[in-house]
Amino acid sequence: MIELNDVHKSFGKVEVLKGITASVQKGEVVCIIGPSGSGKSTILRCINGLESYDRGEISVEGLKVDRDAPSIVNIRTRVSMVFQRFNLFPHRTALENVIEGPLYVKKEPRAQALERGRALLAQVGLAEKADAHPPQLSGGQQQRVAIARALAMQPKAILFDEPTSALDPELVGDVLGVMRKLADDGMTMVVVTHEMGFARDVADRVLFIDGGVIVEQGPAKALLNQPQHPRTQDFLRRVLHPL
Repeated sequence: MIELNDVHKSFGKVEVLKGITASVQKGEVVCIIGPSGSGKSTILRCINGLESYDRGEISVEGLKVDRDAPSIVNIRTRVSMVFQRFNLFPHRTALENVIEGPLYVKKEPRAQALERGRALLAQVGLAEKADAHPPQLSGGQQQRVAIARALAMQPKAILFDEPTSALDPELVGDVLGVMRKLADDGMTMVVVTHEMGFARDVADRVLFIDGGVIVEQGPAKALLNQPQHPRTQDFLRRVLHPL
């Protein structure tokens, strides 16, 4: 479904991605782990056309990702993104945030968008919060609204950019629970995360990225329990057993 072939990306003189080649199959959950600044979020932003890339090629269901091409709108309806900081409109209710894309991008009839929007809020456990504004919601609730908003576009895949890193620890479980259910339902997901337990339990594969390259990749349990590369071993030791 998603193909990256020798993708390079620089910001000024700093090369952030140094030849990323990877693929994601339909229905697969792939977690991307690695230290801060290693290029993890940039990969997601390039897949979704939020950032351009300098060399190589990215395609979604055979469509080349080019942020300057008219086809980028089509790609963004197929691949939704959930951000670290929610990115909700504070002056709109939870329900209004969810139906924004279907109404204005996909031109859905309002009644249809409202019906599905309410169903999606119920799906993420927030049926009673439809009329609440984001400042009235906890961080975990806001992130679940953001997931409902992503689902409202009826995407083929969802990209998650560290979806729990801005949350208080006690709110993380609710968001991960929604993501686990999506995985169980067969949603194709690419997840940048520091939640190693989630990656071990839910992901099909894990990519460990450092310095803009894929250092190691493989089945989630094998890579996280028995990493082969010394750099992966060192990273996981620091993450799983901090001083």
